[in-house]
Amino acid sequence: MTAADTADLVLRIVVGLTIVAHGYNHIFGPGGIQGTGRWFASMGLKPGIVHAWVSGLLELGAGAALAAGFLTTLSAGAIIGIMVVAGITAHRKNGFFIFKPGQGYEYVLMIAVVCAALATFGPGTASIDHAIGIDDNLDGWVGGLIAVAMGVLGSGGMLATAWRPEPPKPATTAPQASQAKQDA
Repeated sequence: MTAADTADLVLRIVVGLTIVAHGYNHIFGPGGIQGTGRWFASMGLKPGIVHAWVSGLLELGAGAALAAGFLTTLSAGAIIGIMVVAGITAHRKNGFFIFKPGQGYEYVLMIAVVCAALATFGPGTASIDHAIGIDDNLDGWVGGLIAVAMGVLGSGGMLATAWRPEPPKPATTAPQASQAKQDA
């Protein structure tokens, strides 16, 4: 196994199992699937429970597949799509840094870019794809472009059909609030 194969294996396992843990937490973590569904609905993903199940199961499946190097381009594309949705619905409004209040999009951007790179590099020799002989079919720029297109187009379609965030509430200034109290 080359150094590149070793690096690919380490990245696939770490990112894939991180996504599996994320999916497990969505389904079985504190609040369970019902809590995740309410959280998704509060961000405008309707119906929230459906998106909670789809997200949780997709994270479990795509994360496990990526870690194992199975259908690597497709599993990386699925994770890119999940990260695009999370970035737009939950993190974009909070800025870049994850450690700022509200958690910015830094984490989801990093996961998406690593998945795009993994799809471009291919699964490596320590993968199910290599063992069954499909590792050379979708690696290189073709694999990377397929994964990115799949993630962006899939998430775009889902957001266009199911994301209905509440419109922002108009801000009231302190003098207006004081005047409203006096008028009441």
